[in-house]
Amino acid sequence: MTPWIRNKLSGRSKKRLLAFSGLVAVALAWSSWWPLPPLFGTPRSTVLLDRHGELLGASVAADGQWRFPVTDSVPPRFEACLLAFEDRQFRSHPGVHLPSLVRATLQNIRAGRVVSGGSTLTMQLARLSMGQRGRTFGNKAIEALFALRIDMALDKDRILAEYCANAPFGGNVVGLEAAAWRYYGRPAQRLGWAECATLAVLPNAPSTVRPGKGQEALRRKRDRLLGRLLAEGTIDRTEWSLALQEPLPGKAIALPHRAPHLLATLMRSGQGGRVIRSTIDGRLQDRVAEALDRMAPPLHANEVHNAAALVLDMPTGEVLAYVGNLSDAGAEHAGSVDMVPAMRSTGSLLKPFLFADMLNCGELLPGMLVADVPTRYEGFAPRNFEDTYAGAVPANEALARSLNIPAVRALRAHGVERTLRTLHGIGLGHIDRSADHYGLALIMGGAESDLWTLTGAYASMARLVHTYGTNGQAYPPGSIHPPVVERTVPDTGQVRPPPPFSASAAHLTLSALTAVKRPASEAGWERLGQVRSIAWKTGTSVGHRDGWAIGTDGRHTVGIWTGNADGEGRPGLTGTLAAAPLLFHVFDGLPRTPLPAPPYDELIREPVCRATGYRAGADCPQVDTVLVQPAGRRTPPCPYHRTVLVDHSGRWRAYPGEDAVPTPWLVLPPAMEHYRALRDPTYRPLPPFKDGRDLDGAPMEVLYPEAGSRLLIPLELDGAQGHAVVEVAHRDAAAVIDWDLDGTYLGRTSGEHRMAIAPPEGPHRLTLTDAHGNRLDHRFEVTTGRRRPSSP
Repeated sequence: MTPWIRNKLSGRSKKRLLAFSGLVAVALAWSSWWPLPPLFGTPRSTVLLDRHGELLGASVAADGQWRFPVTDSVPPRFEACLLAFEDRQFRSHPGVHLPSLVRATLQNIRAGRVVSGGSTLTMQLARLSMGQRGRTFGNKAIEALFALRIDMALDKDRILAEYCANAPFGGNVVGLEAAAWRYYGRPAQRLGWAECATLAVLPNAPSTVRPGKGQEALRRKRDRLLGRLLAEGTIDRTEWSLALQEPLPGKAIALPHRAPHLLATLMRSGQGGRVIRSTIDGRLQDRVAEALDRMAPPLHANEVHNAAALVLDMPTGEVLAYVGNLSDAGAEHAGSVDMVPAMRSTGSLLKPFLFADMLNCGELLPGMLVADVPTRYEGFAPRNFEDTYAGAVPANEALARSLNIPAVRALRAHGVERTLRTLHGIGLGHIDRSADHYGLALIMGGAESDLWTLTGAYASMARLVHTYGTNGQAYPPGSIHPPVVERTVPDTGQVRPPPPFSASAAHLTLSALTAVKRPASEAGWERLGQVRSIAWKTGTSVGHRDGWAIGTDGRHTVGIWTGNADGEGRPGLTGTLAAAPLLFHVFDGLPRTPLPAPPYDELIREPVCRATGYRAGADCPQVDTVLVQPAGRRTPPCPYHRTVLVDHSGRWRAYPGEDAVPTPWLVLPPAMEHYRALRDPTYRPLPPFKDGRDLDGAPMEVLYPEAGSRLLIPLELDGAQGHAVVEVAHRDAAAVIDWDLDGTYLGRTSGEHRMAIAPPEGPHRLTLTDAHGNRLDHRFEVTTGRRRPSSP
């Protein structure tokens, strides 16, 4: 301040000038250094994008507005239109343009009312941030001051992005992205000049002019803006002419609804109010949804109203398609419920993991014969789906046919506790109750899981054999992890535990689910299996409440669930009939990729008996050298082939010295032989001696109860002793057996050897004798389950 001015100013004027200078200094300091709080606290829509950035769906914000989250940038065309219409000096002014404010003030004074605001985009952003206020000089000053602060705190691109994300575009549409989708059905980046010009003029008066309302006024504003762009050289005359001919949008259109259940599930998981960039492939998502809809009528005809599908990129675990329910399920059938994470009975889907673990532990070879005979364990009597017995069946065939009895017998031998540890290791950690809780029913649907976790577990098993990834990224064979649905998942840095079984065990399990012949009911899909290589497994829960099918090839893992959300069971609701057709329908729309190559560095060549699948013994007549897991060498040699002496006809056993011919023979245990012979006409039982003697021990076997077991026989309601049915198998189908219990004769049986007994509590001895004098002693203990009185 010069001495002349200091002398001319009065004392009061000096104080006013100093006060004003202080206010300006405080305002500048506040604008420059005081932290700028978030401009908006309004709720946002949740936006779900696919892996290519295409919109899969969005939810309305909590306040009922379509308000997408702020994007990083503004499309250049829209920016040019907006700045030409609202603020041509946006890039040069500090948030406030004084000439515009002066001009607007003079215009308002002449008109006697507010006809011009003179606000910059930054001032409009400030007004939006503070909420709608009256158009007064005081509020205008506050807006200007706040605009200065915004301009000093944010760069111009950020200011423009904030404005475009929060400006009103008519009705309940807020923000550029929401407006682009609601009025044009595509993202703002793909809008043309006419479309950008239309949207640019909407925030000026969104309540009176918007698509569907004030169309002529909207057209005039758009065309004037296009003329201004032509005059400024932003567009050429051809672009201007074509833009003028484009029609205006009508009323707002619905947003895409391509993955509604995934969107709802992600919102419930705490990811609402943001843009979610998912791993979903939009085109594949549409194809899978259409596939389910096309296959829905047969389900509905059986009163099955819900289904879900999941497609994973097997090497990475990324979710490529996520269909949570049928589109026509409706409210009456819980159509809005996402069935992908719904906990349901697993049916037979856990059997492959038990198979793989037994291979890994050296307890099994893939083609090893296992027993499929009537079986009971302490009141639990598993039955096969077709209610038949194969007697002896290769383990890989038992897995492919999903036979329950061999699986239960395998679980009992392997141990429920060990199996639970394997399931946890493959990603099924939510099957977390005790072994006593699940018992042997674990392998037949006694546990619950969901489509997400089960499909991820199958993908993890297949990934053990897989040695490459996508986009040049390597994935180790031992990578066990759940499915991934977001593209930007933070790396926790946690070291994953080693897989529960080897790549060789996983490979042999997948081979069992691929190459073994299916039952006759699946013959229609065996033809498709020859066209493309798919390892697949079905599952059906008790009561026909759930039908599952999960399959994998060299690239994709597909999971299907069918059923009713309310748990109602339906006849014919099985994995084979309901879910498997959907599985193959989905695979039919995927690229054909062979299964991963065998992990040769984890496989060894081993001589194996062709008939029994065991390691070849000295008496095995036909031996194949096959690839097996290294632990397979710990399995026993073939116990069923032995060299016996027969006469030259081969019909009778012979004694040494009677021109006997040494012949290798397959000799199964009596129970396995009995049921194998019923189903296999080529099976040759061991020839008998002419005199009826059996030098190999009793030709019969007690199926139930097991030797040395404790048999629970509950009391009847009236307190009387209950009954149990003992079942016996004999090599000779025409054999007659006499029964004796603790010295008391019970009776005689022929054909099917079953007898009801009612012994008291305590130990017992059952003696069986056939017509040739062959005898079998069988001991067991009976308990009624009641408490015994304590001694005084």
